[in-house]
Amino acid sequence: MAIRLVIADDQAMIRTGLRLVIETAPGIEVVGEAADGRQVLTVARQLRPDVLLMDIAMPGLDGLSAARQLLEDPEPPKIIMLTTFNTDDNLHASLRARVHGFLLKSSPAEQLIEAVRVAAAGGAVIDPAVTPRVIDSFATQPQPIPAPELATLTPRELEVLRLLADGMSNPEIARDLRIGEVTVRTHVGHILRKLSLRDRIHAVVFAYEAGVVRPGRGRDDVRDGSC
Repeated sequence: MAIRLVIADDQAMIRTGLRLVIETAPGIEVVGEAADGRQVLTVARQLRPDVLLMDIAMPGLDGLSAARQLLEDPEPPKIIMLTTFNTDDNLHASLRARVHGFLLKSSPAEQLIEAVRVAAAGGAVIDPAVTPRVIDSFATQPQPIPAPELATLTPRELEVLRLLADGMSNPEIARDLRIGEVTVRTHVGHILRKLSLRDRIHAVVFAYEAGVVRPGRGRDDVRDGSC
């Protein structure tokens, strides 16, 4: 069954360009478009797409506000936010709203298509060019609030969470801790379940907000176990 997609952007040329790119990919069907946040609420709730590709900056009701409302629905679409790298100040807020990813409008076509597939499967995607800015945004956040959920993690799980927040992949964590990749995946699964998190991206957000790690720390600092 094809992935049903809705595109939301206030610029008709961008919607047309995205549609042309996406319609070249097998298994993805563009079922609707929206030109502003209020329209996307109506279109998404009527058509019930699997994935919503939405610009953050739209007139009236912006994309972030629309995403928050849709994600309160019983069966919301997977939402990927489109952003302009130099003007969007809402990356961190959108992650906290639990969207499924971010892409730059300049992203290559194959990256866009893959992101739609990953989101439809329940995964999360952040454009590599956006990731440093997401991490940098934590430097301006208020003092971290201790999270009682951290007490449910074992010492090893807490160590894995720190390394996740430092941007390490499963193979890197396995090498760093001298354990197998299967064991790392098991620890990550336990972390997500215990902290009620959907994916690795939101585990990173949680780690920074809870003060498990702090912006600007290097891997050596993370490995020493201090906060």
